[in-house]
Amino acid sequence: MARRIIQAATAAAIAVVVALSLTAVPATATPPNIPSYSTALSRLNSLTVAAESHQSSYSRSLFPHWITITGSCNTREQVLKRDGTNVVVNSSCAATSGSWYSPFDGATWTAASDVDIDHMVPLAEAWRSGAWSWTTSRRQTYANDLGGPELWAVTDNVNQAKGDKDPASWQPPRAAFRCTYARAWIQVKWYYSLTVDSAEKSALSGMLATC
Repeated sequence: MARRIIQAATAAAIAVVVALSLTAVPATATPPNIPSYSTALSRLNSLTVAAESHQSSYSRSLFPHWITITGSCNTREQVLKRDGTNVVVNSSCAATSGSWYSPFDGATWTAASDVDIDHMVPLAEAWRSGAWSWTTSRRQTYANDLGGPELWAVTDNVNQAKGDKDPASWQPPRAAFRCTYARAWIQVKWYYSLTVDSAEKSALSGMLATC
């Protein structure tokens, strides 16, 4: 009887270990909290439509980044670890190896220097859409937001081509990603109560139609 109890306990312990290994979440190139199509559509329709403003007073320095997140790791380094595969970092948290899949264009990179951290809704776009009225503290939170779909590890020259453009002027070259891109963009605008202009809203509606 005692032997059977021990065997049963051992089997249960092994089952727990197996279950934990099966439910471990691997690194992916998808940030958290991207809404469903229906939720994104509802949130898009709830956004205030307004012309952009205050463009001339924008400065990137008004959005402090990258800040220290944990230990020696700043926001950029944290995203590289979060969204990469087999990422190895040194004592200062700089990635020394790994691979990164860029969903914007479908490319995979093995050097962190080939990867930019993109703000889904660019800082300048956020400024023109209402962030001009925020406190510096709120702009810092926005620029380093790891809790939503604001920060993406993507191919550097694709990020540079995007610049501060909204979806009426720029969309990811990989058409299959445009549904996800629109849902993420809408989530950021909705979460931070930013406005959309009419051309931007029309472009987002068209991108959602591909979902």
